[in-house]
Amino acid sequence: MTIRLVTLTGQDARLWLEPALDIYVTAMRYPRGTEVHRAALWREHIGRPGWRALGAVTTVSPHEAHTLPGSRRRVQPPVGLGENDVLVGIAYGYTGAPDQWWNQQLRLGLRQRGHPAEVVEGIAADYFELTELHVHPSAQGRGIGQWLLGRLLTERPESHVLLSTPEIPEERNRAWSLYRRMGFTDVLRNFTFTGDPRPFAFLGRRLPVDLGPAAGPQP
Repeated sequence: MTIRLVTLTGQDARLWLEPALDIYVTAMRYPRGTEVHRAALWREHIGRPGWRALGAVTTVSPHEAHTLPGSRRRVQPPVGLGENDVLVGIAYGYTGAPDQWWNQQLRLGLRQRGHPAEVVEGIAADYFELTELHVHPSAQGRGIGQWLLGRLLTERPESHVLLSTPEIPEERNRAWSLYRRMGFTDVLRNFTFTGDPRPFAFLGRRLPVDLGPAAGPQP
């Protein structure tokens, strides 16, 4: 499997948004129909300051391109190069700000844990929010997530990056392994977002990210 990374623009969202949401729902094992509710939110995020998105694209056989689930992830130029290209990974984020719900939830959690105002402000200001990072299960285990994340975080002007991810026993899943490997440390653990009963962890690390030698996914 040969993978290439492409920049996803807001102008081309009509080409990549539906395939990206298919990856999101599949990777997160959400019920079909979830993508309909998330589409409006993802479109709203595109307009936020500092928004940037990357996709991982591969070329499949004509037969694979016309069978599910691959057909739901097909992308055309300028996102892909031809009719047999499919999206297999998606990553995006934007600059955090106090008027954003996620920022307000983070600040609430930090205050509830007793952090003084100056500590809360130091964490919840001047950061890049890694909003979504997903690789389709058919392409996982090849380093695509790390490649996407590393590229997404290059040349960012913010001082640090933050993300939230569901708590997992002993941190035993691919997402946690990736974040730890990329140097993310605990910011806030076992926080419950308003409207979601699951516990989440906030993780973060300083920017910039040193990618070291040029790297890409495994074949």
